[in-house]
Amino acid sequence: MRIDQNPVFRKAIVSWYDSETACLIVIFFMFLVFLFSCAGISVARADMEYHEHVWVPVLLAVMSGGVIISTTIRLIKRYAHRFTK
Repeated sequence: MRIDQNPVFRKAIVSWYDSETACLIVIFFMFLVFLFSCAGISVARADMEYHEHVWVPVLLAVMSGGVIISTTIRLIKRYAHRFTK
């Protein structure tokens, strides 16, 4: 009889880029990018020459906000799964 190579109690290995520390670092840097894009929006709206280019910082704000939200949801699910066991 062979020994089971994949026991039930084995903990799943989390990749380094999906660890809690890496997720918090990503959230921090995306928050900085979000602040940068908010400053870009205010500068582009203040100067008439740059009104047609306001879409660039808006797109940057939307994309960084999406990364912040998705990473936060991932961390919340991870914490909820940890405490429901």
